[in-house]
Amino acid sequence: MRATRTAPAALAAILFVAGCAGNGPAPVPPVGTAPTSAATTPATTPPRPPGASVTPTGEPSEDLPVPTRPASPKPGGPSPRPAGPTTLTGTVVAGVELNCLLLDGYLLIGGDRTVLRAGARVTVTGRTDREVMSTCQQGTPFVVTAAKPA
Repeated sequence: MRATRTAPAALAAILFVAGCAGNGPAPVPPVGTAPTSAATTPATTPPRPPGASVTPTGEPSEDLPVPTRPASPKPGGPSPRPAGPTTLTGTVVAGVELNCLLLDGYLLIGGDRTVLRAGARVTVTGRTDREVMSTCQQGTPFVVTAAKPA
């Protein structure tokens, strides 16, 4: 007799939990897409041509440029130098990280460390390489091919 009284309560609890299933938070659309609803959006969206932007209505537009790189260097950073060999002269300063040396906003990568030390006035030859990874977290990487006291 006791089982017959608890069965309706258990059944009600199971139905309540089952009814709540699937009512989680709404999915977040990917960055750069406009919010849509099923009532206003067609089932399929035409493919967007490469390099085309999307207007606020969600339609492709080839009139809007797609940014790929910043047009100018970061404020306060060194001016852009040609990719070929470059010579810099100045006083080496210690970076904020251990064993990191800078010269005029350039992070010195490689070179003779007996010549390249904090406080030394030097002339270095090398090239910038923005693809170099470093733990120094400052300066534009400058791969040193030659260093001498100035």
